[in-house]
Amino acid sequence: MDANLQFWRAEGQSFFQRFLLWADILDPLLLLKSSDEIRRTRLLLQNSGKTLSEPIQNDQVFWSTSSVHPDTDKIIPVLFRPPGNLSPKFIFSYNLSFLQFVFHTYTTGFTLFNGNGTAKAEEYSLQQKQIFYGLGAISYAACIGALPLVFMNRYTLKSLLTQLVVKKLLPAPVLGLMSAFTVAVVRSPEFENGIEVMDRNGKVVGLSQKAGEKAVKETALSRAALFGTTLFLPSVLMYFVERAKFAKTPRALASVRMLVITSVLAGMLPVSLSMFPQCGEIKRAALEPEIVSSTEETELFYNRGI
Repeated sequence: MDANLQFWRAEGQSFFQRFLLWADILDPLLLLKSSDEIRRTRLLLQNSGKTLSEPIQNDQVFWSTSSVHPDTDKIIPVLFRPPGNLSPKFIFSYNLSFLQFVFHTYTTGFTLFNGNGTAKAEEYSLQQKQIFYGLGAISYAACIGALPLVFMNRYTLKSLLTQLVVKKLLPAPVLGLMSAFTVAVVRSPEFENGIEVMDRNGKVVGLSQKAGEKAVKETALSRAALFGTTLFLPSVLMYFVERAKFAKTPRALASVRMLVITSVLAGMLPVSLSMFPQCGEIKRAALEPEIVSSTEETELFYNRGI
């Protein structure tokens, strides 16, 4: 079992434990570590002889968990590492179709680089298949995201109720739904072809579509919670700010809005990532018959991805 997954299995049993770990792993300063430093740290971790009964306590483990894919052992590009996700990413420009496209392009790229890396495509390469699916998901999500405002402007629906629904109520659930949709589409090879499941000693038992489905579902739910809440909660908070006339000028109001959005995202990111374990567990009885017959373990493990 990869050192990253061993760490998550040993240290991330509860939501609170995972939240505290993610708070450290999401430190933007970790993005400054060079590839050579990360590789040296990985070698130390892999050769340290640590076991699950001896949890890794060295802070350098965060270099590995924040920068290296546990399935492929490759260093993740800086832009798509978890600490690099800690920015508004155009979420405040929901109603602009181009920025919707940019937003979903980034989150799709993040999904590509941080999903489970053990699935194998039956046709083409896995990367080609995911890129093809990703382009379709990005285009669809961007169009659906901008559609309510386009519809309102096209038919000149300017009533206060229409504007309230289109500009205040719809954006959060639509963005959450589309974020979950892009995760499900891009990572669909995982539940189509299966992902590796391991016993408690890290031995690969087989490929499981059921585990792949569970991994994708959990990640999609966490992504929906992240972006849906990050768009909805600032709108509620800004309503009270405007009512209290806390910001006197449009510029001050825009600054407060940006601060609120960034603060909510900074809080919601570790919360959403902590919703489900990174080293996922699944009962043997819930897996395919060929896997059930190949091991006596009652629980098996897999990399959920981000």
